[in-house]
Amino acid sequence: MNWTEVKIRTTAELEDLISSILYDAGATGLAIEDPRDILELSKYKENWDFVDPNLINIESDDIFIKAYFSEQENVKEIIEEIRIRMEDNPVIALASNEINISVINDEDFADSWKKYYKPLRIGKKIVIKPSWEECTLEEEDILIELDPGMAFGTGTHETTMMCTEALEEYVKSGDIVYDIGCGSGILSIVAAKLGAEKVVGVDLDEVCVKVSNENIELNNVSDIVEIKNGNLLDVVEGKANIIVSNIIAEIIAKMTKDLKAYLKDNGIFITSGIIVEKIDLVEKALLENGFKVLEIKKKNSWACIVATNN
Repeated sequence: MNWTEVKIRTTAELEDLISSILYDAGATGLAIEDPRDILELSKYKENWDFVDPNLINIESDDIFIKAYFSEQENVKEIIEEIRIRMEDNPVIALASNEINISVINDEDFADSWKKYYKPLRIGKKIVIKPSWEECTLEEEDILIELDPGMAFGTGTHETTMMCTEALEEYVKSGDIVYDIGCGSGILSIVAAKLGAEKVVGVDLDEVCVKVSNENIELNNVSDIVEIKNGNLLDVVEGKANIIVSNIIAEIIAKMTKDLKAYLKDNGIFITSGIIVEKIDLVEKALLENGFKVLEIKKKNSWACIVATNN
């Protein structure tokens, strides 16, 4: 059997959104090519005999997202659906995205992609694993099960990792947490399993809402987590102890003017999806709106900011 490869050139900031669209369209597997990953790995020369200079010739911040579809599917209709979904999303539509189509041969592809998804430990006790994998847990570990076939969001991205680490540090038993731009629901699930009494996740994309609900059921936290379809803070009511938002810097900066109305006194705002070059943009917006920055975490080219309204 042959497979159709849909290759999209886009920005790193849109990785989550476009990956979710591709999975919802029925992609059997997904691969992310980010030249900066190769550049980072190439620094550790003891792990390499040779690094092709063409692989680290980075002229832009673009990445490549490859999705694979069976030849038995109506690929033309699927590709048109993907184009429409990308054009209809206001965040994605702002970027210059290139789509290329090619056909590849089958080499046990349907299962081979799964070998890249392994259990992942984040922070002190969060363990995230694909549903088909087994892993050994320590006594205090908190297990989160996700199926990458449902949507992007296995916890491997730096922004997700840093937000997870921050939630582990700041969530207290009985807290109310808002997850703005919840994507696959991973951060909402993390907050619930860390002891939050109530979690509200919000996403503008209906597909993300559907996927989040599936993941919430998989992790047995439906009694704690509620997912809403809406724009940022528009659909939440009342105040939270913690707001977490892993989206993009420009939207975060605009959102800061409304945050205090949704945070309790001494509340915590955790945010990522920020490339290091835009830390100043977000930090300035937070300070101008009465927040105090508690810490700035960095992993590779990404940053996470933790602030308080105290």
